[in-house]
Amino acid sequence: MQPTIIALTGKGGVGKTSLSALIVKLLTKKFPDKRILAIDADPAVGLATALGVRPHMTLDDIRNDIISKVEGGDTKSALELVSESRYKIFEAIVENDGFAFLAIGRPESEGCYCRINSYLKNVIEMVSSQFDYVVIDGEAGIEQINRRVMEKVTHLLLVSDASRKGIEVIKTIDEVADRVVNYDKVGLIFNRIEDERLLRNVKLDNIPVLGVIPSDMNVMEYDADARSFMELPMDSKAVVKLSEILVNFGVINEGE
Repeated sequence: MQPTIIALTGKGGVGKTSLSALIVKLLTKKFPDKRILAIDADPAVGLATALGVRPHMTLDDIRNDIISKVEGGDTKSALELVSESRYKIFEAIVENDGFAFLAIGRPESEGCYCRINSYLKNVIEMVSSQFDYVVIDGEAGIEQINRRVMEKVTHLLLVSDASRKGIEVIKTIDEVADRVVNYDKVGLIFNRIEDERLLRNVKLDNIPVLGVIPSDMNVMEYDADARSFMELPMDSKAVVKLSEILVNFGVINEGE
């Protein structure tokens, strides 16, 4: 059975990481018997803090190790080194209470290592296949859709605030994603909205709006204090609304 893969993307500062952490929280509560993987595809590794995780290794660390060995004259072929790296990738996965965590690390530089990057992409896909749900906190902006873990997802979640820039970024991502991302469903969440009247003049070019998440003092306080969102009360406004959105988006079935 293929995993349900939820990828979040949008302009920087719109709360993608907070929502990613809350999705992980909701999935672990709803499906305590399922295997859930959180992937941080943002170089800042902010999702680790939001989930209370301390990663000791990223996929980019592993990739750079392979490259340094190739450049250092290692007698093994690059493909042999990549094959060996599979074990390291599983070592890079942090097991936590109810979910696992994997950090991608810094943005990739193709250089002359396209084959290494390609094989590592396949390894990432192999790791994801071991889970029931995968939540990807994407890198801010348009570049994130070219990240290797973002090539095939089931649910592409676009996130924006009420700003003109945020909405324009979403339109651009949606347009490019239609060409380069293989997704089943796409939808937009407006996040941190003080008053829905701010959205009255928004034009979205047929992008489906999944819902509006209000500003939530609990979320802001946890974010400011670097506390794990896994401890956030289930009755917090953002958690309740996001749960409704995930049901409507087909990530969670009400009957489950």
